[in-house]
Amino acid sequence: MASKEAFEDHCWKDVMSPADIKLYSPYARETVVGPSVAFLAIDLYNLVYRGGPGAPVDLDPQYPNSCGIYAHRAIEPTKRLFAAVRRAGIPVFYCTQDHRPQNRPDGAISTRRKEKAANAADHSIYHEFAPEPSDVIIYKQRASIFQGTPFLSHLNLLSIRSLIVCGESTSGCVRASTVDAYSNGFHVSIVEECTYDRSELIHKVNLFDLHHKYVDVMHLDEVESHLQRLAVKPSTLQAAK
Repeated sequence: MASKEAFEDHCWKDVMSPADIKLYSPYARETVVGPSVAFLAIDLYNLVYRGGPGAPVDLDPQYPNSCGIYAHRAIEPTKRLFAAVRRAGIPVFYCTQDHRPQNRPDGAISTRRKEKAANAADHSIYHEFAPEPSDVIIYKQRASIFQGTPFLSHLNLLSIRSLIVCGESTSGCVRASTVDAYSNGFHVSIVEECTYDRSELIHKVNLFDLHHKYVDVMHLDEVESHLQRLAVKPSTLQAAK
């Protein structure tokens, strides 16, 4: 069992009170990347990077839904994560908003925020994380990737039991998708440095709650180490034959 200090060694330490930490202490456990794992990149689309690394509140009038500094701060860690995932050879899934024509009735949206309809320019995957031919892109209409999509059947087809997750927003599509993943029996590991929101406080509080109830929030270097072990297994097994 990991120590309480290790379990709470995350970005929320400066916003969660000692009383709250104590209240949630029964959830403390060892955090791991689960078996038979796939990688899920949630909503890494153009819209959230618009306007550059500024404060989202300042960018919002011109670039609604931009995550500004928080999105740009996560680019390099997420590129590291993608590189480790590619070396390990595990299945890669992306999701983004469904921007195909005539895809939904009015009112079928991810949140109650008033915004323009999804479109390819805004909701295509950001160039830093361009999908490869073997990757799968899931187009969703709600916050969760599991709602009304073939994602679950794809995971079952590949005998996937666990997910490594990155993306945005922590309080929205990441939260909805990972709670659904947990509810469907998957082990979920969220990579802290590769997940973000439009508000730092909302990000931290949601990561705290998800970590204790539903997922394992892990640091990038921990996940990289696990993926490195997966990457060397094929050559190790080949040498043993």
